[in-house]
Amino acid sequence: MRSLRDAFGQFATGVAVVTTVADGERAGVTVNSFTSVSLDPPLVLWCLSDRAPSAPLFLRAGRFAVNVLAAGQGELSRRFATPAPDKFAGVELLDHPLPMLTGALAGFACRTVSTFGGGDHHIFVGEVERYQRAGGDPLVFHSGRYRELARPAIVAG
Repeated sequence: MRSLRDAFGQFATGVAVVTTVADGERAGVTVNSFTSVSLDPPLVLWCLSDRAPSAPLFLRAGRFAVNVLAAGQGELSRRFATPAPDKFAGVELLDHPLPMLTGALAGFACRTVSTFGGGDHHIFVGEVERYQRAGGDPLVFHSGRYRELARPAIVAG
């Protein structure tokens, strides 16, 4: 399994924190399985381990927010990737019914339209109901660690 995981890790990905709330209980997880699916209708997809303690909450909530992390937000990524009683303690949120993180490169508030079983994960498909976008560089994950985008060299001519 480790060898397969290492091979998958050769695909560089962005990093996102997916959040939700149901019955006043919040949950958030770090994922690199986020992707756009369709523009019409606007659909996104992400995956969550069946073993995640927050899986039941995400399945019953019916809504989620995807927060695409910016370079320098590695600590937020680690926070939401690690089990903790309150992952949101001290985290600044936007004024929105779903817990959306300030400082994210992009945020997508979504309604869950379907979930599927996929091996040891749940696959969530959501319709984007609201989104926001900011400028900046993304947080990138490759080969088991965070990376920065390389800047092109300026050649004098």
